[in-house]
Amino acid sequence: MARTAPLVGLAGRTAGEAVVASLRKRVRGADTAEFHARAAERYAERLGRSKGVLMKAGQIMSFVGFTVEGENQSIYQRALARLQDDAPPMPPEMAAAMVEAELGAPPQEVFAEFEPEPIAAASIGQVHRATTRDGRRVAVKVQYPGVEEAIRADLANTELIATFFQMGRGLLPGMTRMDVRAVAKEVSERIGEEIDYRAEARNQREFAGHYRGHPFIRIPEIVPELSGRRVLTMDLVDGMRHREALGAGQELKDRWGEAVFRFYIGGIRRLGLFHADPHPGNFLFHDDGTVTFLDFGCVKRFQPEQVRFMTAVAEATVTGDAETLLRLHYDEGVLDRDDPPPADQVLGWWTSTLYAWTRPQPFTYTPETDAVATRGEFGLTGPYGEFIRKWRMDPAMTTLTRIQLGMSAVLSQFRATADWERIRQEWDWDGPPATPMGELDKEFWGGVRVR
Repeated sequence: MARTAPLVGLAGRTAGEAVVASLRKRVRGADTAEFHARAAERYAERLGRSKGVLMKAGQIMSFVGFTVEGENQSIYQRALARLQDDAPPMPPEMAAAMVEAELGAPPQEVFAEFEPEPIAAASIGQVHRATTRDGRRVAVKVQYPGVEEAIRADLANTELIATFFQMGRGLLPGMTRMDVRAVAKEVSERIGEEIDYRAEARNQREFAGHYRGHPFIRIPEIVPELSGRRVLTMDLVDGMRHREALGAGQELKDRWGEAVFRFYIGGIRRLGLFHADPHPGNFLFHDDGTVTFLDFGCVKRFQPEQVRFMTAVAEATVTGDAETLLRLHYDEGVLDRDDPPPADQVLGWWTSTLYAWTRPQPFTYTPETDAVATRGEFGLTGPYGEFIRKWRMDPAMTTLTRIQLGMSAVLSQFRATADWERIRQEWDWDGPPATPMGELDKEFWGGVRVR
């Protein structure tokens, strides 16, 4: 309750100010941007100090901006963006104490060099540059003291998470409705997997094994002997953070966008593996068009039959086959044959969600098209409301849908352009490479079959 109360007060204060700002705009035509700027800064400051679950929720909201419409959306995204990789750090002596507790000696004894000031600080831990005794340059991820206990307490308090997602609903009239408790539950389950760095190390080693030597996807190697439950050491990779990468030329951003797309969608199709945290702070971008992927605390593994369902849904959506889509949902047990939604709503929802494949090609991701698709997915009163209410979406599809939004948000900020449908056909039809990057990808995977 102690962590919920400040957010309740903050949400109430913001909602009250929103009413005043709205009235001013109606009466005098006054600009409400000042109100939104104040509210966004308060959210960023409060969530940054909260760490753990609330800060992770803030990271999600910073790149999936579905709570505020119009030009005011960017105000919140800019304020919350610093939670991606620039959160308030813990003091150096506290980080050193955590390293000693996990690795048995202070960092200056374990490492040849250890920089006390972090290079990044986020929701669960912060990252320090270091050099091992044998000269290997590494990044050392150190969990905040007490964050595990705080997160477990937070996850037991569903009201805390639900309160955060309620905050956005009072900001503007006509805002998209969403099932707050369902979103809170999904976020809570995902964050709960990220507390133990040993699990993250196992996930990262699995991904690194698959992608070692890949021409444009990089995964840092773990140093197991210098890792534990609350300390994780891996190869140090230098690269551009997302905010810096936004200033690159469009050709380079298109290549980065394609690399991100192939990693997420191709990884599911080929391996049944899904890196389930695609917020911008988890990417490093390089001048040669390659992308380094970070933070494997939460990884989803799909069964072959789940991948086949995704593939069949994509094909039926692209071809406009509403009846096949309905049948697929019946067979999967997520829609009731005795009380079906209109077939055109099912097709419309998937067409909106998979918009990069259903629009004329080549297609450019934009923040505008991404915002429309996001509101469509969460809008219980929108054109697909009956389908959304009747769809018993299983956890795997809940995760897939949310991460589809996250990946799309990153590509939209890059305004990445490609023939995304032809890229999909490489996996789903065993089609020829659609791009030069596709040729490199096919050569790398060789005989690895799509699941």
